[in-house]
Amino acid sequence: MVVHAAGRQDQDGARDVLKRLGGRVPRLKVVFGNSAYGRSGLPGWVQDHFWWTLEVVRRLARKKRFRVLPKRWIVERTFAWLSAFRRHSKDYERSPTSSETMILISMIYLVSQRLAKAQRRI
Repeated sequence: MVVHAAGRQDQDGARDVLKRLGGRVPRLKVVFGNSAYGRSGLPGWVQDHFWWTLEVVRRLARKKRFRVLPKRWIVERTFAWLSAFRRHSKDYERSPTSSETMILISMIYLVSQRLAKAQRRI
């Protein structure tokens, strides 16, 4: 996870995220992103540096009603989980580092709650 200023383009921030993932996830083969990640030569850069495939999930042409797109719902679901924490409802953090830390703490809490619930079922 990388948090950066809102003025930075998604495809530029993606390079930082992918560099962090570099040697940490040896089984990773495909990365999904929306149309912004198809710009600036990002798919080629991902293939050259990591040997992964960057698959761009595009919206269906000219569909006016809401449609759940494959893989993109995962990101939206995660944002919904984070929005349950009041701290994330506004931009309270003064630096990207503290914002990144608060997101990490929230996700640790969510995962630990799910693990505890799964443990109780066993």
